[in-house]
Amino acid sequence: MLDSSVRAHRKQLAAVQAVVSKAGSCEEEPRPSPPSSSAHVALEQGSIQTTPIGFIISCFSVKNGTPRQPNICSPSRAELRIQRSVFNNPEHALLGLDRYSHVWIIFLFHKNGHLSYKAKVKPPRLNGQRVGVYSTRSPHRPNAVGLTLARLDKIEGDTLHLSDIDMIDGTPVLDIKPFIPEYDSPEVRINPNPQPSDSQTEPLNKETNVLDLNEDSDKEDDEDRNVVGDGRSLPSELCRVLEEVKTFVAQDDMSHHDSKCKKQVSECKNAKRSSRTSDNLCYGEQDRAAIASWIRDPPVSCLDVRFTPHAEEQLAQFLPAHLSDGRPRFKFLHSSDEAVAAIRGVLSADPRSVYRRTRCRDKLFFFTIDTADITCWFGHGFVEVLQVRPVGQRDVTV
Repeated sequence: MLDSSVRAHRKQLAAVQAVVSKAGSCEEEPRPSPPSSSAHVALEQGSIQTTPIGFIISCFSVKNGTPRQPNICSPSRAELRIQRSVFNNPEHALLGLDRYSHVWIIFLFHKNGHLSYKAKVKPPRLNGQRVGVYSTRSPHRPNAVGLTLARLDKIEGDTLHLSDIDMIDGTPVLDIKPFIPEYDSPEVRINPNPQPSDSQTEPLNKETNVLDLNEDSDKEDDEDRNVVGDGRSLPSELCRVLEEVKTFVAQDDMSHHDSKCKKQVSECKNAKRSSRTSDNLCYGEQDRAAIASWIRDPPVSCLDVRFTPHAEEQLAQFLPAHLSDGRPRFKFLHSSDEAVAAIRGVLSADPRSVYRRTRCRDKLFFFTIDTADITCWFGHGFVEVLQVRPVGQRDVTV
């Protein structure tokens, strides 16, 4: 009985000692680093958590028919409102941006559908040929980040009004940067040959003026050569001596002027030679932008866009946003003519995927632009718009 009590007491003491030792080891553990420090380390390692500064409100509501590049559809428009969760006063962040005509928009491809990516892709313009993903602008990349150059039409408060866009509605925007041709365009960086400045030509002008004055004084002397102030004539011998002195002075001035001109011409040649050398080093032909040949001359040619009379009548029923009389109206496009130009821009570039273009038998194609649903079909070298209906009223029996 006594032995069992002793053993139980020893177990209790061992349990207490274990708890005490654990408590001591916890006190000796280092404190975790503050969140700010861990965030700084993550930034240095290239691991960041992005926060959208706003979301695009676009005339393209779905992926189908959205241009792959911003210059395909000039009438395309969008709005970007800066979120107040990012800046308490978004207007302050946009101060001065209205001085630029174009802006870079950095955004996320949020409608990729999957996060997988491959080292080689098939750009639609190459019609099935494979190239490296980094030689294209494919949305399927390790980091689904997009970059587009948009026209900045105006800024109203915390909202940017954009055109020439290729982003669908709801696109998260990560950043905005102004487009500066002197920094962003290699063609603008190539300096022309420097022109001589006024300071270089000024000494020549001064010398020319001196010569002009000498010529004028010579003419005056020719007129009054043999006459003094009181009207008396000078002796011919004295006149001859004075003439020789004048000729000597003129020759000395001319020789001095010629030497200065030669020196300046030599300096100008050296300056031009050095400028050409610096141009070759910094702004030569190697700085001109080069692109893949399939960008300018793709295997896929542009399509001829046609409208049926019925589609033209339907499109003419749409009104601009500022008008309303019961008929359908646009939100972004300003007129039916502008809508025709936008539809032509989208369809002439053939927005179909390579699969739909080469393997799919269904020639019908649907897409949405602004508040209009477009139905069309593709033939050999052309595409024809069959009907234009307000969004939500598409008739698929065409």
